Amino acid sequence: MVLQMNRLALLGIAVSFLGASSASAADLAARPYTKAPPPPAVYDWTGFYIGGHLGGSTTNEQWVNTANTTAFGDLGPGQGFAQRGSGVIGGGQIGYNWQIQNFVLGLEGTLSGMSNKGSVLNTVFGAGLDDVFSWRTDWMATVVGRAGVAWNNNLFYVKGGYAGVNNKLSISDTVPPNVGSGSQTNWHNGWTVGAGWEYGITRNWIVGVEYDYAAFQTKSYELAGAAAPANYTFDAKPKDIQSLVFRASYKFGGPVVAKY
Repeated sequence: MVLQMNRLALLGIAVSFLGASSASAADLAARPYTKAPPPPAVYDWTGFYIGGHLGGSTTNEQWVNTANTTAFGDLGPGQGFAQRGSGVIGGGQIGYNWQIQNFVLGLEGTLSGMSNKGSVLNTVFGAGLDDVFSWRTDWMATVVGRAGVAWNNNLFYVKGGYAGVNNKLSISDTVPPNVGSGSQTNWHNGWTVGAGWEYGITRNWIVGVEYDYAAFQTKSYELAGAAAPANYTFDAKPKDIQSLVFRASYKFGGPVVAKY
């Protein structure tokens, strides 16, 4: 009898244990499923872009006389002037970027108008309006390569390549007895380097800021005007042009993609 009661007790304990295990399994199965968070988005810099820029610039203009056989010209060979003038610069840019992991390579062309100009009054032979020199750099074109490093929406880059600028130099002497005037415009080839930062505010719109330095070749200017065949010749150039501009561009294609 006692043995039978022990068997019944053990059977009851086993049934209770199985019931508790079933309840625990049911509780585990009822737990909610938590979805993994989405992967972070990565900005894609690859694609064509077009835009505009606006800022300020300075030109360091230099001209030195090389020959003078006129009656009105006051300067002789080796004499000349240099002057720095500042103004507004603005224009457009077009280019293409290739992104390889965090590195971005690109090609870009720009065309910019400038208001940089100045004038110098030569008072060597008196305080009158004697040899008034005027100059201006009015537009510049560049074709450059760019290389940078991207951190998602931020791009830090350097650039370098070709630069060319349109430059004009004029002379006017209105003080009798010898008066005269003349001017000439030349295109100067040169080079440019720069650096900048851009930020992708959307998958298509990009804003940024950029600093550029450009230097140019020397060319000969003939300012004798109506006094020709006499000559009043100068070696002149924009010695350098420096600019700081704010940029905005529209990038075609290149959606924001997920990084797994």
